[in-house]
Amino acid sequence: MSETKLGFKEMCARFDVTPRTLRYYEYIELLRPEREGRARFYGPREIARMTLIMRGRRFGFSLEEIRQWLEMRDQKGSAEQMRIWVTMADRQLGALADQRRQIDEAMTELKALRDVTAAELDLE
Repeated sequence: MSETKLGFKEMCARFDVTPRTLRYYEYIELLRPEREGRARFYGPREIARMTLIMRGRRFGFSLEEIRQWLEMRDQKGSAEQMRIWVTMADRQLGALADQRRQIDEAMTELKALRDVTAAELDLE
């Protein structure tokens, strides 16, 4: 069974990221592709890491939090990594709930102001 490897452009296309983003993830050591001369190749490990990076970003985690979490597996094993993940997820769920509350409040206030303004326009 052959290993799936993606080239640089394929990796960018698969994850819908810019070349600059992919290079930056390498620079901050989130990814470590194989190199053949100037060419980069991303194997299953790097593809899996990129999947987790993209998921973490979607959930609102910082790149540093993601980097530390990814390194946790190598340093302390998968069980500890999963424990840390649960703690991180709980914290982020709280932050997202707070953001939702703030957005709901802003929408309520904006709608009320919009309705008052629209009503004033109707009176003229």
